[in-house]
Amino acid sequence: MSKNKLAKFADMATYPHVFQEPDYHTTQPFALRGKWRTDFFKNDHPIVLELGCGRGEYSVGLARLFPEKNFIGIDIKGARMWHGATDSLHEGLKNVAFLRTHIEFIDRFFGADEVDEIWLTFSDPQMKKATKRLTSSHFLKRYRHFLKDGGLVHLKTDSPFLYTYTSLLAEANSLPVAFKTDDLYHTLRAEEDPTVKSILGIQTYYEQQWIARGFTIKYIKMALPAQGELVEPDVEIELDDYRSYHRTKRSGLTVSK
Repeated sequence: MSKNKLAKFADMATYPHVFQEPDYHTTQPFALRGKWRTDFFKNDHPIVLELGCGRGEYSVGLARLFPEKNFIGIDIKGARMWHGATDSLHEGLKNVAFLRTHIEFIDRFFGADEVDEIWLTFSDPQMKKATKRLTSSHFLKRYRHFLKDGGLVHLKTDSPFLYTYTSLLAEANSLPVAFKTDDLYHTLRAEEDPTVKSILGIQTYYEQQWIARGFTIKYIKMALPAQGELVEPDVEIELDDYRSYHRTKRSGLTVSK
């Protein structure tokens, strides 16, 4: 029988690589802010964040592939995070950690230039409110507080809306896009680099569900310069019509506001 939420929270309270900080009202500085390498990982390797990590499949999968990098999975859903945290603990992975908090307050936990890359894996597209989208100018400005100049932002999604929105935002702001595809696994079949296939081939629990339903997976890799104004694309984007909640056909909003 699977553990209930309270049992999972109790487990993670004993895990040395899990930090549970759901109280976003505190004004106390986070102890590891700016010190993740020196005080926790004990190395000078690059730091990669997975925001909205869910069960942590990407954080753990990437940690296995790249022992020369440090990975931190971040989510507020502790019961989901328990899976990746437990797997990484049992495997003895020393280059992965988990942080339970609201992503809206992510810049409280990392210092300037502390992070090299960000992964966004199957984030909620937040079709009704641009400021809640994890690829919005609102969040990109926050990432600049801790992401190195030109650091990478990876988006992997089932959502045509979020993929289109992010593509248009990158275009509107002249953000360098290193790679993009609206059908990832079709593209990967032609990809000869085994490392690329390994990275992008990691499948989360939710990704497997979308694939089983016949949806294509989209992917964008873009760089985020430290300077320059960030604006929203002033366009109307067709909404996803396959999700479980009711949505009107189009957004009906001007996302530049």
